[in-house]
Amino acid sequence: MDKIVIVGAGVAGVNAATKLVDNGYDGSKITIIDMGNDPYKRKPEEVMTGFLGAGGWSDGKLTYHTAIGGHMSKYCGEDKAMELFNEVITNFKRFHPNPEEVQCSNPIEEPDFIKPYFGLRLFPVWHVGTDYLHEIGKNWYDFLVDKGVEFIWKSKVTSIDFDARVQECTFEDLSNYKLYNIKYDRLIFGVGKSGIDFGKELAEEYDFKTEAKPVQIGVRFEAPQHHFQKLIDISYDFKLYRKFEDKGVSLRSFCTNNNAAYVAVESTYGDHSYNGHAKKDEAYRNNMTNFGILMEVRGIDKPFEWSREAVKKLQFEGTGMYYSPSRRPSNTSEGNLVKSKIQESTQPLFDAYGEYAQYIMDFIGDMKKVFPTLGDDWGMYMPEVKYLSPEPLVDYSNLAITAYPNVHFVGDALSARGITVSGAQGTYVAENIIKNLEQELAFESFGDNIEF
Repeated sequence: MDKIVIVGAGVAGVNAATKLVDNGYDGSKITIIDMGNDPYKRKPEEVMTGFLGAGGWSDGKLTYHTAIGGHMSKYCGEDKAMELFNEVITNFKRFHPNPEEVQCSNPIEEPDFIKPYFGLRLFPVWHVGTDYLHEIGKNWYDFLVDKGVEFIWKSKVTSIDFDARVQECTFEDLSNYKLYNIKYDRLIFGVGKSGIDFGKELAEEYDFKTEAKPVQIGVRFEAPQHHFQKLIDISYDFKLYRKFEDKGVSLRSFCTNNNAAYVAVESTYGDHSYNGHAKKDEAYRNNMTNFGILMEVRGIDKPFEWSREAVKKLQFEGTGMYYSPSRRPSNTSEGNLVKSKIQESTQPLFDAYGEYAQYIMDFIGDMKKVFPTLGDDWGMYMPEVKYLSPEPLVDYSNLAITAYPNVHFVGDALSARGITVSGAQGTYVAENIIKNLEQELAFESFGDNIEF
């Protein structure tokens, strides 16, 4: 069997390893390297790195539609994409301590009161429950370890040699700053948000053919839940959107959290940005709602660099910014104030995003019309960003880099932007590896039966 190295223990890499060992692949031939901790040592505030990555640690909602979270169907078609989504959802149920509590919401009708200000994207969502994610992570991790999978924690891959006869990764042990090498026959590159910069460096070093991705940037909006209850009753994880085709701009609400909803700080490339999560335990209920207001902007030259510069402009004294006409920052689920610097106006948003900031303010203005009690009872944390580096072009049948058929990109490294899609990509790659192994074994068996 090939030696497989998986860079990143996020949802994509973990689902890939699970698919492999479920189909008889020798777990001792699989090594997963991650900058974070295993689920027993990983702290709640360690949002970006560690077992199950960012999404599998703080967001218990699995979208169930091919139009959300990345374009899995472009690689394998609609039916196959949904089959892969089902496998990911099944895994979350499989390692869930109370799988009967996993529920699917499926709103089907767009309410008239949203029109004409917004469209409303309606699609099924599986609700795993944020409170259960850590226990899911422990159960899932124990399963893979029992199968022989090796995990290397608190280690950062610093270089990968794709061209050498003996291909290998170099990684740094972050506890002692020593460098180590590990050889591989196949590499699954699933670094997540924290490693997008590294993926970009590799693409430039090896001259990957890439496809530029648009800017995805905005704010994390927060308000008392009762203002939105009329819509929440129809669609818990609602997606408001609007498009300006002639301007190359579209906006959407993203990752809605209700009931026990908390804003979370993320650190990427040393800069702070904001996201959100929701607790299931009633003891955490704060009757708040938060969601991202994200813009997709097309036509910007060097969109990745533009996004990085915009985020830097929204940093102040080591953290991001907060603006509200009436409120103050809320508490995290650990009881601390969400780290941010209060601003007296929206001017920093315009300084960072330029004319595009007005689209966000207009979005908020129209929400005040649709939800008349909202008024000035809201706040926004700046920025929220989804870094999309240029997407490497891959073989659609196995997500391998076209010039390196044994190197597969998955998850955020392939612009997945969602838990379900990331897991599906990892599963898809593993499926291809299993198929190749079965073909090799069948060929060897056929050769053994030939008489000379």
